[in-house]
Amino acid sequence: MTDNKYDLVVIGGGPGGYVAAIRAAQLGMQVACVEKRGALGGTCLNVGCIPSKSLLHSSEEFEKAEHHLADLGIKTGGVSLDLKTMLGVKDKVVGELTQGIEYLFKKNGIGYIKGAGRIESADTVAVNNGNKTTQTLTAKKILIATGSEAAPLPGLEIDEKRIVTSTGALALSKVPKHMVVIGAGVIGLELGSVWRRLGAEVTVIEFLDRITPEMDGEVAKTLRRILKKQGFDFKLSTKVTGGSTTKSGVTLTIESLKKGKTEEIKADVVLVSVGRKPHTEGLGLELVGVDLDNLGRIVTDDHFRTSIPSIYAIGDVIAGPMLAHKAEDEGMVCAEMMAGQSGHINYDAIPGVIYTSPEVAAVGATEEQLKEDGVDYTVGKFPFAANARAKIVSGGEGFVKILADTASDRVLGVHIVGSDAGNMIGEAVLAMEYGASAEDIARTCHAHPTEMEALKEAALDVAERAIHI
Repeated sequence: MTDNKYDLVVIGGGPGGYVAAIRAAQLGMQVACVEKRGALGGTCLNVGCIPSKSLLHSSEEFEKAEHHLADLGIKTGGVSLDLKTMLGVKDKVVGELTQGIEYLFKKNGIGYIKGAGRIESADTVAVNNGNKTTQTLTAKKILIATGSEAAPLPGLEIDEKRIVTSTGALALSKVPKHMVVIGAGVIGLELGSVWRRLGAEVTVIEFLDRITPEMDGEVAKTLRRILKKQGFDFKLSTKVTGGSTTKSGVTLTIESLKKGKTEEIKADVVLVSVGRKPHTEGLGLELVGVDLDNLGRIVTDDHFRTSIPSIYAIGDVIAGPMLAHKAEDEGMVCAEMMAGQSGHINYDAIPGVIYTSPEVAAVGATEEQLKEDGVDYTVGKFPFAANARAKIVSGGEGFVKILADTASDRVLGVHIVGSDAGNMIGEAVLAMEYGASAEDIARTCHAHPTEMEALKEAALDVAERAIHI
């Protein structure tokens, strides 16, 4: 690289952007990555996936110590919460991982440029470092990987103290007595779980008549039942019509969509988790003519090129699920395509996980989708209550469900509710990536005793030959 000239400039240092930068450097390109946050890793690492999982893990351990270890014959005496230390552990993990990415940049010779990037032309990026200083970079190719941001809810002003997004919910200085979560999706249920375990009363308000709308219906119903048992209060088919904030809390006005009844609900903290939107503002896309769709996402072809051939986009700013691992795969494949190699992403084999307790994981089609598409399918199902390891580890809550094409037996979808679902789904993803049948899984030897045996039993159940039920 000389005089700020690069083969590739990546705007955004999140999972998609930093992976693309590293892979491009491995392929011999001179690469720079522009990131305005001041720390690499994007939303996922700084205020998303990683800090939330740290708090989910810590809060689950706290709840075990407080309520469940005695059931195993472990008497701990009094258990108390040190929230400051718990938050400190989260921050320490985040700091170490962001520094790890900086090390990888140095190792691969990638220029790390702190500041807000704006595309000035098809081969020029201007970087403002916040001190009225602008640095101009030229590049043969530009990759937009700026991710997404929390979607607002009209009538509620986010202050990250009383009315918070996931960012504020990860840094509360004390446990709220009552937290209201608006939106029964992944983020709301995970962060609601954190604060419920630490002592908060949690009420979830959802516009739709079910939780986790993108998940299989049976899975969603099971998860809702489990979370209600844990203490969640759900108000479904309900919309928030307004809210006001005082020093002591928030008062929301809500309306039942079925009954038309209006009421007020008071909370110490309100978490707004109604989805995310692509972060494309301030990038100069209109100036250079990059096309957006009606949802504000950047339009790309199957090589991730935008309407400007030298400008590419990946991750949350384009169509598809807003998941870190989807962005990572796109970043890697996009860099390889830029280098003239072939690339492949099977969008039907991208897993999704909810890190509640128990976890929920899925890949492929739901029953609702298969019915809507008129696909003839067969269901194989196995309860963890009949799995020895699950009974030991978690009491045997949940199940594995496999959906297979009736004619070919090819696996079309796998859905898991269970303590280790996030890890278990990996085998199902691999099976689907290689076009496996349910019989392929059923005839694969699984170690005993493991929770993975439930996946094998569900595959056996597709042919009505499960052994342990």
